[in-house]
Amino acid sequence: MNYSHLFKQSIENPESFWREQADQLEWFKNPATILSQNEYNYPQWFADGELNACYLAIDKHIKDGYGDSEAIIYDSPVTQTVKKYTFNDVKTEVAKLAGGLLSLGLKKGDTAVVYMPMIPQALFAMLACARIGVTHSVVFGGFAPNELAVRIDDCKPKVIITASSGIEVSRLIAYKPLVDEAIELAIHKPDKVILFNRKLGAKIPAKHYDIDYGTLIYESEEAECIPVASTHPLYILYTSGTTGKPKGIVRDTGGYVTALKFSMTSIYNMKPGEVFWAASDVGWVVGHSYITYGPLFNRNTTVVFEGKPVRTPNASTFWRVIEEHKVSVLFVAPTAIRAIKQDDPEGEFIKQYDLSAFRTLFLAGERCDIATINWFKQHVPIPALDHFWQTETGWAMAAPMIGIEELPVVLGSVGKPVCGYNLQILNEEGQELGPNQEGYVVTKLPLPPGTLLDLWNDHERFVSGYLSQYNGYFFTGDGGYKDENGNIFITGRVDDVINVAGHRLSTADMEENISSHPAVAECAVVGIQDELKGQIPLALVIRKKNADIEHFQLEYELVQLIRDRIGAVTSFKRVIEVDRLPKTRSGKILRKLIRTIADGKEFQIPSTIEDATVVDELLGLFEQKK
Repeated sequence: MNYSHLFKQSIENPESFWREQADQLEWFKNPATILSQNEYNYPQWFADGELNACYLAIDKHIKDGYGDSEAIIYDSPVTQTVKKYTFNDVKTEVAKLAGGLLSLGLKKGDTAVVYMPMIPQALFAMLACARIGVTHSVVFGGFAPNELAVRIDDCKPKVIITASSGIEVSRLIAYKPLVDEAIELAIHKPDKVILFNRKLGAKIPAKHYDIDYGTLIYESEEAECIPVASTHPLYILYTSGTTGKPKGIVRDTGGYVTALKFSMTSIYNMKPGEVFWAASDVGWVVGHSYITYGPLFNRNTTVVFEGKPVRTPNASTFWRVIEEHKVSVLFVAPTAIRAIKQDDPEGEFIKQYDLSAFRTLFLAGERCDIATINWFKQHVPIPALDHFWQTETGWAMAAPMIGIEELPVVLGSVGKPVCGYNLQILNEEGQELGPNQEGYVVTKLPLPPGTLLDLWNDHERFVSGYLSQYNGYFFTGDGGYKDENGNIFITGRVDDVINVAGHRLSTADMEENISSHPAVAECAVVGIQDELKGQIPLALVIRKKNADIEHFQLEYELVQLIRDRIGAVTSFKRVIEVDRLPKTRSGKILRKLIRTIADGKEFQIPSTIEDATVVDELLGLFEQKK
């Protein structure tokens, strides 16, 4: 069967198409209703089915005779550790942790926050929650206490599962003080904090709510998998919003399992037993879908990597991991490949390793430049495929579906729409545009299984953010176009979210924090092009008239402020002082214009600008700062 036929079937008869995919899973109760509407008249999948994600990730493979096969490879160059876990190993620890959660009073429908570095225990925590119907919310370990507190107040967890520390190249980051501060800042107070002690020397302040992870595992009985409804929230994952307040993406269970199992074979062309490595973090959507759940649903070995593409110890690390663990497919953000290219431009390290098992490189998280793809293919002559998806969708919207058919790769494109996604390019009036005309990337409803169900406790924002722009369509927030053969090209965000090394961050959030500085009267933060990270934030700041502070001191304090309140993940380092900002007559800051000027691109002065002479001022400033 070829791509065109399968795609057409998925759009014209979605119920039949997805019933066929769902039939490949082991349900506790098979769904009779494939596609229906929820209480908000929004499409939902397999509503009357029952299953358990942890069972399908672990227990099923043991039942099928693969208990001694490798499930997880933990490779940590920062601690010089490599440890392998079989499905039997994972089941024992996960079932005991699930039993421990039950003993602490957690039950189906409760929530738990996971604040962990890239260690296997992060996956164990997620799977243990899934095993007993507890909805997990993983928060990236690099986020500051304030960001964690906001998420605690939104999802109201009964417990937080954390570790004593994370490691950033050569720096130990103590997690427990951050968690304690977040709990202090939060209005909602979790009952307990379960702490996995890595014994790396991090400070661990003792609190009355602390529970030792190792003791809990040792003292607990194994818990069995609890059947949950297909529409039961498997997890909440927060992503940056344009208003500064994070959005809690709600993921169902049945649709998600169905979609990920389909994607592992149809997009990534993975066969059970092969090794899949998504070089991301469990705190991001890639970590949920393609470190934890997707590979395990498909009985693939998943690599949990605690390190960086460079400096741990050098640019050879990725190639060592691929050789040592016989990785078939690597999924990574373009930033990682750019970093390796920067440190090893001639690819000398690549020549030292046997990469014969390495079949395909998949890139996502940010737009990949053609030069980076060409450099990779020059040194590693295998397909390097860009594809497109979002936290909201949970899996790819557009990709070369190489498990179905290998079509010609068009450089700069993210492939064709994936089965189930009726992707269209619309103009502002909602009319579909022709080939090579840039517009807004939307998907006609219903979205396929595995995509977001709603925003946690914020349905109005779900509608206003995704469904209100075009009736009957899901709005991605991205601009792009299709060529005459249907290949999709993504040109970037059309809102105020920036993409730093694959991490979506809110400029509104940064602006709010910078504006709180006593010397700042007004500011604008935009994402400017960066060769390594794709985008980095730049702040334009107007100081208060009475502010007596040197520029270098102001810049230092603002950088520290953002690091403390949001985290080092922002890569915020530059502040430019201006006398005024370009605005429309109605007072809206023209951020796109600022970004275009900062990037040195051609620009048009909007007809709505209040005073066009501000553009010359900006041009002069950016010229000085070069």
